[in-house]
Amino acid sequence: MPLTSCDVDLDAFNELLTPRGRRALAEAGELAGADPVAAATRLRRTYDAALTSAALTQAGLRERATAKFGEDARLMYFTPHGLEQATRAEVAGHRAARLVAAGVPEPRVVDACCGIGGDLVALARAGCTVEAVDTDPLTAAVARANAEALGLGGRVTVRVADAAGVEPERYDVLFADPARRTSRGRTFDPMAYSPPWPVVLDLVSRARTACLKVAPGIPYTFIPEGAEAEWVSFKGEVKEATLWTGQGAGRHADRRATLLPGGHTLTAAGVLAAVGPAGRYVYEPDGAAIRAHLVGEVAELVGGRLLDPMIAYITGDDPVDTPWAARYEIDDVLPFSLKKLRVALRERKIGNVTIKKRASAVDIERLRSDLRLNGDRAAVIILTRILDKPSVIICNPPSPR
Repeated sequence: MPLTSCDVDLDAFNELLTPRGRRALAEAGELAGADPVAAATRLRRTYDAALTSAALTQAGLRERATAKFGEDARLMYFTPHGLEQATRAEVAGHRAARLVAAGVPEPRVVDACCGIGGDLVALARAGCTVEAVDTDPLTAAVARANAEALGLGGRVTVRVADAAGVEPERYDVLFADPARRTSRGRTFDPMAYSPPWPVVLDLVSRARTACLKVAPGIPYTFIPEGAEAEWVSFKGEVKEATLWTGQGAGRHADRRATLLPGGHTLTAAGVLAAVGPAGRYVYEPDGAAIRAHLVGEVAELVGGRLLDPMIAYITGDDPVDTPWAARYEIDDVLPFSLKKLRVALRERKIGNVTIKKRASAVDIERLRSDLRLNGDRAAVIILTRILDKPSVIICNPPSPR
């Protein structure tokens, strides 16, 4: 019985790596965007059903993968789940560069859960020698093919093995990206990772330096003692968290936020932000800073204060530009009331609103309908709690930068 993974068949995948398979894949790539039935019919004139399906599937995955891997995607191979869980190239590159900068030159790295190889590619390009394992034969084959396709085969070896059997003591660095998907879909419980969290922690405890990719919502109680947790945001969207131990961890930081592609980094300094009344502006910190509990540090950067001690909205009197927060000019602050908000927007002739919320149970789409907007102006409205009272902040839309 052939091994499969989400409509990708191991035997057919291996055939894609042959000269005939590469021709089929190239032809499938030229048919990108065509009617699926017409594309399959055309390829079936030359190739059998299994190779036709594999080629068309890969061509579609390569098209989707350009968002994460850029032009490399045109040469790489994927499975649907592997692509979904793979690290974006810019994030993997940041992590690999930081790892190399912190440790020995050209370190030997064991990638204990390599997936389709997004991180091992970045590690190899950064100068690491990588030995990678994955429990799934198809996934391991895809990772191996990606290293070869990108000219990194000399630095990378991939084998089928269980991460629990890895011996991190034999390497300079342990890298692990435990699978966060079960038969029921994505999981946010580290105990349901594969391998499970206790196995991961055992590997970390035996490694000189460890780098773990985890979900950004990982509970703080799961972060190993002495580790540095880094949350990474790409173009304003939090992508993942990385736990560093050994040489990879920052010397004076237990929490860090990083913004890509700019490379801005903010570390915990123990800042406790003051709480005070609304000023002229409201600042919305980047999600990485919020996840890293660095809202106080962001407030210090903009000379601001919190509107509520438990909620990550900052207010200030001066317009400070920072990559760490979006800034909105406040027009009005009201106790939340649908009737009062509707009147306030009507008086301002606002017909288009961007609605943001934090610590509010209001359904945004239902509110948008209930507001019965009519006008030619735009606004940003923020639903939140101010000193534990439901409130709404009406803001002018931000000016283009």
